[in-house]
Amino acid sequence: MSARDRIREVNPSFYGRYSKLEDTDEFWEFIVKPLRQSIRVNTLKAPLNVVVERLKGEFELEPIPWVREGFFINVDNLAKVPEHGLGLIFGQEASSMIPPVVLDPKPGELVLDMAAAPGSKTGQIAQYMENEGCIIANDPKLNRANVLIANLNRMGVLIARVTTKDGAYFARFQNTFDRVLLDAPCSSVGMIRKKWRFLEEWSMKTVVRYMNIQKRLIRAAYEALKPGGTLVYSTCTIDPLENEEVVDYLLRKTDARLEKIDLPVRTSEPVLEWEGKEYSPELKKALRIHPNDNDTEAFFIAKITKPEGGE
Repeated sequence: MSARDRIREVNPSFYGRYSKLEDTDEFWEFIVKPLRQSIRVNTLKAPLNVVVERLKGEFELEPIPWVREGFFINVDNLAKVPEHGLGLIFGQEASSMIPPVVLDPKPGELVLDMAAAPGSKTGQIAQYMENEGCIIANDPKLNRANVLIANLNRMGVLIARVTTKDGAYFARFQNTFDRVLLDAPCSSVGMIRKKWRFLEEWSMKTVVRYMNIQKRLIRAAYEALKPGGTLVYSTCTIDPLENEEVVDYLLRKTDARLEKIDLPVRTSEPVLEWEGKEYSPELKKALRIHPNDNDTEAFFIAKITKPEGGE
């Protein structure tokens, strides 16, 4: 049975909706194809070249084009790799490394990671900040926050303060953070490649529920951002309601601006019209990544700035 037929059999509503985005055999094959293992070298613990040389003695490494510290690696179980246990490397999906690269945090800044668990992106942010400054790493669920703390400790992150607030709480800290990452909770279509249940459990009701959460969070994230600061909004899903719709909402409600993202990554065209609704042409500047574009998870990334004198 083809991937297309398997998907149509398991969840016909899913197939009907996303065939409007792309309806090629390749697209459906990569929606369910198992992911390649990828890692990020943690330069908080050791220099990049030292770790790479250690790994090359035992594994094949393929550089990930859009992040200097990222590699595909031919290993089935990272838990058996000593460098992983030591925090020298961290298992992180290749496309999920893009949001911190786009955020581009600097040493000494105050950064908010609004939905931080399990901490892979938080650790990447701390790496770029060279453990100088402060990261507020938030996750509203205590059990996820505990995993976040454990991972940050293993990575040697010294500048994170973990909080367990609803992300909308941070709206009260107006014009405070130099940079904000909102890697938003979503319907996780991109993660079907890891867990089949995301296909089985997908429903339009879930998409709409997440969209409403995302709109509330992105508005709070923007209010917490300093004028002149950068907000990166990302999801690991492909639904326009959770991606273009959410960013378009922010553009309509505030003076937010989108910035072009220039990375060596293949992308699909952002959606500028969906179900009869037209979105801002500015959304051409966002990245929409389908699984078949680079053999990764699906992802959406938008780089948003608040002009000087903004809200």
